[in-house]
Amino acid sequence: MKTFIAALLVITLPFLGKAQSPKPSWPEMKRFHQYMSTTFHPAEEGNLAPLKAKADSLYIHALLWEQSTIPPGFKPEETKKALTKLSAQCASIQQAVTAGKDDATLTKLITEAHDIFHHIVGECRKVED
Repeated sequence: MKTFIAALLVITLPFLGKAQSPKPSWPEMKRFHQYMSTTFHPAEEGNLAPLKAKADSLYIHALLWEQSTIPPGFKPEETKKALTKLSAQCASIQQAVTAGKDDATLTKLITEAHDIFHHIVGECRKVED
């Protein structure tokens, strides 16, 4: 029985510290995600009305996210570059909506912004040891 407990500790101990350390909170990312999800997913289905209604807010929250402090769980340089790219993309969306661009153009622009968003939340994270 002692051997079993010792083996169990050897296997689980390395993971205990990770389970106890919370992921860094990034409220600006969460707020941006709310706008991204409520504009991109309807656009996937051909409904561009939410994007047209929220393009200004999407852009504003991209800027707020870009200007926020990058938490320790992200690669700072790569994340900053990607956030700058995301803000520029959201500016393009906002300008395209204001200019009355066609749905195909808006769909392409929001899809590109969505891809950048996923790059940030996925590829820009630091790999934990």
